[in-house]
Amino acid sequence: PEDPSTSPVLHTRRADLAGRTPNQVQYLRHILSHDLSFGIGPAGTGKTFLAVACAVDALERSQVQRIVLTRPAVEAGERLGFLPGDLAQKVDPYLRPLYDALYDLMGFDRVAKAFERGQIEIAPLAFMRGRTLNHAFVILDEAQNTTREQMKMFLTRIGFGSKCVVDGDTSQVDLPRGVSSGLVEATRILARVPGIAFTEFTAADVVRHPLVARIVEAYERAPDAAPSARAPAAGGDAR
Repeated sequence: PEDPSTSPVLHTRRADLAGRTPNQVQYLRHILSHDLSFGIGPAGTGKTFLAVACAVDALERSQVQRIVLTRPAVEAGERLGFLPGDLAQKVDPYLRPLYDALYDLMGFDRVAKAFERGQIEIAPLAFMRGRTLNHAFVILDEAQNTTREQMKMFLTRIGFGSKCVVDGDTSQVDLPRGVSSGLVEATRILARVPGIAFTEFTAADVVRHPLVARIVEAYERAPDAAPSARAPAAGGDAR
């Protein structure tokens, strides 16, 4: 296992960051040394925050021209078409965790200026179709909620001079029953492809409140939910 004392250090205007656990250190090394890397594991393990920190560090060093953050806009049974408000209002709740990470690392004013200059873009995954992302640090968050087709579409957006990180929790798939997770499929299909790195996180990597780690461990030990407790089939009422 990686020694946290040997972790790469990321430099942001707000703070210098390093991995706290062996898997976090491995994750950082994978991101820095591969054009495509995956981080898979439970909530609270730093998957998204460390990936965004790597992106901010790369932007500060002028290693990339922009940061592109995206996540599927379908979670917990909700679809954009069923939410009130205009597009910005609909999209915002799904992307809020990405904004939070940026604000923690850069501060509100610097994030706002970076958006104005086009150095940071946050958008739903559907907006990536048809694009080629050159000289960008691209992060796909909550990737467990992509379909196989969406994952393939996203991965083929990678352009020259770009780095891509995909993160998610395969125990928290919110897709309709019978729809395969693109993240689960990607780990199987791409496991032996040279140049792609995978980091698996566990409850031992949770860096939130200690109670979170115990909750994650309890759910990992518990048997699968009974059929009556599972999500309704596709087309059913999720409320």
